[in-house]
Amino acid sequence: MQPTATVLVYSDDANTREQVRLAAGRRPAADLPPVEFVECATLPAVLKELDRGGIDVCVLDGEAVPAGGMGVCRQIKDEVFRCPPVLLLIGRPQDAWLATWSRAEAAVTHPVEPVEFAQALAGLLRSRLAVRA
Repeated sequence: MQPTATVLVYSDDANTREQVRLAAGRRPAADLPPVEFVECATLPAVLKELDRGGIDVCVLDGEAVPAGGMGVCRQIKDEVFRCPPVLLLIGRPQDAWLATWSRAEAAVTHPVEPVEFAQALAGLLRSRLAVRA
């Protein structure tokens, strides 16, 4: 097992980024390595971190401004080679079809419900780490 997994968290709202960190905890599941977070508040910061590499999963806030997480997701899926899986935070369950349009691998509603979020994140980390192995 690798020493850590790296999760990029994008939101213009520091409280949302904190909710994500708290919901994931140090380790979202016992069979996964500890998680390190890279926080981004702007689209240019997200693109810079993805260019740097080493990101295992992206968590994108669908309600972020001015660049919403759904549009950011679609953009990085088009532009980033071997783009990491994306967990999208959506405002309403009815927005799940938009998450599909953005090509996100998973979506959970905001505000973050810790158990649901940790399970979704763990599933994406497992698939990403299995591909890297």
